[in-house]
Amino acid sequence: MAKMSKKWIVLCTTALGAIYSAEYFTTVTHASIQQTSHYSQANIQNQSSPSPSSQIKSVYKAGTFTGTGSNRRGSIQVAVTIKNDKITDVTISDFAMHYSEDDVVGMPDEVVQKQSAQVDNVSGATYSTQAFEDAVQDALSQAQNS
Repeated sequence: MAKMSKKWIVLCTTALGAIYSAEYFTTVTHASIQQTSHYSQANIQNQSSPSPSSQIKSVYKAGTFTGTGSNRRGSIQVAVTIKNDKITDVTISDFAMHYSEDDVVGMPDEVVQKQSAQVDNVSGATYSTQAFEDAVQDALSQAQNS
């Protein structure tokens, strides 16, 4: 029985060694093929894709755009100037609100600073603030690239 056990041990060990070797060879070969394929695809993508800087699309067109905001207390018209995707200037071109224009005089600078139509609400001039924000947003909407 001892001889039979040794034969089985040798046979099983040999079989396991063969299975291990075959699996190792298959895994290494498969990994090598995948790695080569990955590098080939990366090279193809790098050669055919435009550089990342050329894929960046500006949000706004350059120029000066006019927007209007109104509510039950009147209306405001603004001119928003954009260069290189940045708001560079905002002017109030027409102010026809029930309240004084002095209430919103600092808002154009705030838009340039924040690069947003959202400005701090002026106490006592809520309607003027909202109309101003709407006017700037109207101008930005017109400036937006489609």
